[in-house]
Amino acid sequence: MPRSILLIFLLFGVASAQNATGRGAKELHVGVILDLGSLVGRMARTSIELAMEDFYAVYGNYSTRLVLHVRDSMSDDVQAASEAIDLLSNYKVEAIIGPQKSSQAVFISDLGNKSHVPIISFTATSPSLSSSSLPYFVRATLNDSAQVTSIASLIEAYGWREVVPIYEDTDYGRGIIPYLIDALQVINARIPYRSVIPLSATSEQITLELYRLMTMETRVFIVHMSSTLASDLFIKAKEVGMMNKGYVWIMTDGVTSLIESLNPSVVESMNGALGVEFYVPKSKGLDNFTTRWNMRFQIDNPTDGTSKLNIFGLWGYDTIWAVAQATEKVGLSNARFRKPGVTKNSTRLEDLETSSTGPGLLSAILQNKFRGLSGNFDLQYRQLEGSAFRIINVIGKGGREIGFWSAQNGISRKINQTRLATAHSGSAPDLNPVIWPGDSIEVPRGFEILVSGKKLQVGVHTSGYPEFIKVEKDHITGATKARGLSVDVFEEAVKRLPYALPYEYVIFGSTEDMTSGSYDDFIFQVYIKKYDIVIGDITITYNRTFYVDFTVPYTESGIAMVVPVKETVNKNTWIFLKPLTPGMWIVLIVWLCFLLVLTSSYTANLSSILTVQQLQPTVTDVRELLRNGECVGYHRGSYVKGVLEELGFDRSKIKPYDTPDDFNNALSMGSNNGGIAALVHEVPYIKLFLAKHCEGYTMIGPIYKSAGFGYAFAKRDPLIGDISKEILNITGGDAMIRIEKEWIGDQNNCQNMGTITGSGSLTLGNFRGLFIVTGVASTSSLLIALGIYLYKRNKRSAKVMQQYIETQQEQGIDGENNEPEEGAGCRRVEENIQPTAGIEGNGQPIQRHVAEHLSDRSRQTSTVMQNASNIIHRGERTTDLQTEPI
Repeated sequence: MPRSILLIFLLFGVASAQNATGRGAKELHVGVILDLGSLVGRMARTSIELAMEDFYAVYGNYSTRLVLHVRDSMSDDVQAASEAIDLLSNYKVEAIIGPQKSSQAVFISDLGNKSHVPIISFTATSPSLSSSSLPYFVRATLNDSAQVTSIASLIEAYGWREVVPIYEDTDYGRGIIPYLIDALQVINARIPYRSVIPLSATSEQITLELYRLMTMETRVFIVHMSSTLASDLFIKAKEVGMMNKGYVWIMTDGVTSLIESLNPSVVESMNGALGVEFYVPKSKGLDNFTTRWNMRFQIDNPTDGTSKLNIFGLWGYDTIWAVAQATEKVGLSNARFRKPGVTKNSTRLEDLETSSTGPGLLSAILQNKFRGLSGNFDLQYRQLEGSAFRIINVIGKGGREIGFWSAQNGISRKINQTRLATAHSGSAPDLNPVIWPGDSIEVPRGFEILVSGKKLQVGVHTSGYPEFIKVEKDHITGATKARGLSVDVFEEAVKRLPYALPYEYVIFGSTEDMTSGSYDDFIFQVYIKKYDIVIGDITITYNRTFYVDFTVPYTESGIAMVVPVKETVNKNTWIFLKPLTPGMWIVLIVWLCFLLVLTSSYTANLSSILTVQQLQPTVTDVRELLRNGECVGYHRGSYVKGVLEELGFDRSKIKPYDTPDDFNNALSMGSNNGGIAALVHEVPYIKLFLAKHCEGYTMIGPIYKSAGFGYAFAKRDPLIGDISKEILNITGGDAMIRIEKEWIGDQNNCQNMGTITGSGSLTLGNFRGLFIVTGVASTSSLLIALGIYLYKRNKRSAKVMQQYIETQQEQGIDGENNEPEEGAGCRRVEENIQPTAGIEGNGQPIQRHVAEHLSDRSRQTSTVMQNASNIIHRGERTTDLQTEPI
């Protein structure tokens, strides 16, 4: 745009301001202290001038008007204080806007307390400025502590565990550090080193500090300093090779907000860095103002043509509006002020007068809320509250937006994303892709293992169970060798890392006694930095986490019991009745339609009961051991002893043992014979014990929860995350099955977990009750059948005799009388049967006839009875025996 047009805009603004002044408005003098030699100071001055023009162009009818007195602090704290005293003493200003730096604001705010003049700074961001000790200080900007949560979320999203802050040695630089440390502790990240750079540092000093950082393993750096010092830092970082692949640079708002205004060579050296800055919502008014601001800034600062409006310029603009509105609200009827004199004849602090307008003006500023160019402008808490930050990736000549952070949504790709989230929620996939230093698209690990001849010292300790870890010294080479399940898992995890990890084993304890020392002492060697890592069958416990960090466990967790088992073959005589309840037996009788189903169910259930041999544990609950006063065993040196004491066991009932054979012998003896009733041990050891002593024992529990076995690292060691990830990969695949099979054996061959079952042989005793019932039923049936037979035979004989007599009577054998008297028939039969002396010839034929007849009947009866007997023996039922009539 031609320079002439810019001058027209400028003259128009000045004319508007003069028109407003000419209406007789009452003036309120306001001091402005800026560092006009800095980029931020020059930007802020342009914004303030435009704010004055715009405000009184809109509110030209106001009865009050601000009169600004701009002063240059020359980036010096003493100069800033001197200018503030001059403004208060000689110009009787009712408010001071500024100063620019946090270090300057401390003393000037004390002057404001003394004179009751509000001090409003839109650039002093240090958290060390507290409104409780400085009641007249108002921060029209964000506290630096507001951005630490967004930075911590970014670090957590990418999984970095260590960061190094690089900050300037000023109140501004130091103020953020305590809040940054607290935010990082929440996400379990730490600061191993702080790099403090003085404002007066030379290029050589900066280079020397960068070389020191390169000798460390951490590769994540947070830069918090002025744009001038940050420019020198990044140029040197690129020269020494710290802007290559593998490095991470994160810039705070103070640098990020000025990216587009820095020298292109500086921005190029920052390529790949991330930055966070306060998010400013877009609006039409902001676009229009930005255009006007760019034109005015080019006129005022022709040598800063590449500079662009940033958030500090917007806050300066909104601050003028806030003060002007508060001034109109309070009014100046009781204000005491005077016009500046020609000379500055007094700068003594004791000559400072107390403002009568200041308290009311401060209250009006704090109560004023409006929608400014920077967004919602609300100073009720004596500072602005940040709700969202923009995350950028420096690429080319500027910053590319990769996402946002907000208190409501955490990290997200879009600012208006609606989802419930915690302050630290979000992950790397929630952001747009990043081009990292060295033009890499691979997310840096955040640390580098230094391999300059130094190997990681891995402490090893021979276990009481050599299957887990056994350590020995090579007498020829002197090297330490370790083998076992714990060693194989560790070496497999290291082998799978995407980078080389040189290490060597170091024996814990003396060479003569490699098992000396407890496991707590063993782990403590990491805390005192004797070892970098310790591996083995190390149980992850709560008290140990106070001085080391553990990987995820590579074994199962918990403490359980090993107890003997007893055979419980069911020898109940009436066991065959158990498959059905008494009620079911009666169903069985009534509803014969279910006979087939019930018979099948009965057969299956009964066969299961009779053919399964059950092995039950002798003890099923640890409290049972306590009640009975039983002795229990544990592995000597294990923390299990403390667990047993916490459960209530008397120390005299707790016996230590060293080897699995010792456990076996003690369990075989039993508690009453000098042994133990149960072995209380960790689950991995119990599985190993049962793999060797399958018969006769079982596991009960777990009775106590623990985290399993893991490897111990120094607190917040960055290797923990990578090793843990590989351990999860191993334990979830075939590799762990192969390792366990090699060292523990095939655990499927012995299933001694809980109740053990196995098939047994059937004996006569199993069916004793059934045999008794069958015998009783058979004998009873035989006796009943015999009784029925005899009864019917006698009855049948009597019937035959009766029929014969009646036949003879019908034929007249008994004489002429056809109706013999009672008993006559019997007598006649007897008489006819008896031989008669007087009738010898006639008597013999009759007697012979009767005898032959009876003999034939007897034979017929005998034949019928024999047939009946045969029918009975064949199991056939008959209701009546048919005979031929006589």
